[in-house]
Amino acid sequence: MTAETADGSSGIDGEDPSIRDILATEIGKTDFRIVISTMLAIYALFIVLTFLGGGDINSAGSSIIRLTFLFAAYGILTLALNLHWGYTGLFNIGVAGFMAVGVYTMAIVSTSPDAVSGTGLGLPLIVGVIAGMIMAALVGLVAAVPALRLRADYLAIVTLGLSEIIRLTLNSATLSNWTVSVFGFGTGGGSGIDLPARPTDALLNTAFGDVLVDVLGTFLRPSVIRRSLWVLVMIGFVIAVYWLLVRVGNSPFGRVLKAIREDELVAQSLGKDTRWFKIKVFMLGCALMGLGGILWQGSQGYVSPDSFRPIVTFYVFVALIIGGSGSNTGSLVGSILFVGLLFEGPRTLANIVSGSLSLGSAPGTFAGAMAPLASLEITPLLAYFMNNISALRFILLGVVLVIIMQRRPEGVLGHRTETAAAISLDRPGPARTNGGESDE
Repeated sequence: MTAETADGSSGIDGEDPSIRDILATEIGKTDFRIVISTMLAIYALFIVLTFLGGGDINSAGSSIIRLTFLFAAYGILTLALNLHWGYTGLFNIGVAGFMAVGVYTMAIVSTSPDAVSGTGLGLPLIVGVIAGMIMAALVGLVAAVPALRLRADYLAIVTLGLSEIIRLTLNSATLSNWTVSVFGFGTGGGSGIDLPARPTDALLNTAFGDVLVDVLGTFLRPSVIRRSLWVLVMIGFVIAVYWLLVRVGNSPFGRVLKAIREDELVAQSLGKDTRWFKIKVFMLGCALMGLGGILWQGSQGYVSPDSFRPIVTFYVFVALIIGGSGSNTGSLVGSILFVGLLFEGPRTLANIVSGSLSLGSAPGTFAGAMAPLASLEITPLLAYFMNNISALRFILLGVVLVIIMQRRPEGVLGHRTETAAAISLDRPGPARTNGGESDE
């Protein structure tokens, strides 16, 4: 028997609904609440960790700003990858390469010709951003036309190879010197290229910036305020990209993409030119990856080819796997969980442990850290772990992926994967008569 509660939910035998029911009803009502609830939980965890480590409000503010910056950066990239893999089933593992194309094109177009490293054309920043997205889309077109004739695993190999070709090309000093002598601009080779200043930094030199510093400067450093302005811009782009992909997913074009993911042969039998659809969505996703690279790496003031190693693509895939491919909300939630618990969490925890305990010098090898355990001395092993947390983080990533594949392969929000149908295909329950009995 079920009984309705005051808020309209139902418990069992008149009892109050369980916590799980409340979460499903209240938090799960909208995608916005799911994302915000996840962010607030991660924020609360890091604020507690910051103060436990002896930090102050500036440290907590810097931690929150850095987390939000990475949330937004990985959020845009994961949404773009979800458009390829989650919506269309295209296995693109060259995300870092398309990021590099976007960032370097923006830099070449908008960086000053008098830059210390690398030279550009000095055009307005908005022109560089648009040019970066267009160039990333065109490189995606060049890759898609021949590669999409291949099966998924071969497409992955092609995109990975293309990503490394792009990185190694940008790393070439010979190419950079040649383009400078012929065209007047260059990538800077392995030295990287200077980038235009963030447009939000100029706000602090205005009357509005003076007021903002006066209001917030009593408890936040100007550097924290400066970074927070750019983070707000990135959040705006995340919302815009999310809205765009929701519109795409709910359109007839998006339903064809999801039909391709489910069974491309069936989509072809219905008269759809699936190859043309895949080319268009591949270009759109690559343009968004270029935008993500511009907002992330392009906001640092300097960028080098080493910022676009294949590990970046791996991180984006991990975020999407955790959240659940095929769901835009899952992409954002996966990015938040990845950044908070797997990317920044271990390092923050290691700093707190190292600062709170006198661990001494860490052994140079794992064997040296394990040897003292024979005499029940655990400090050297703990010091070794804290000192090598960046490398050990990959072990944690592997363990998490194995657990997800075994326990919930669809991801945290994989049950919300969007289907190709325009209407719900769920079978209705059996009809009821006036007496409450089934018609069957």
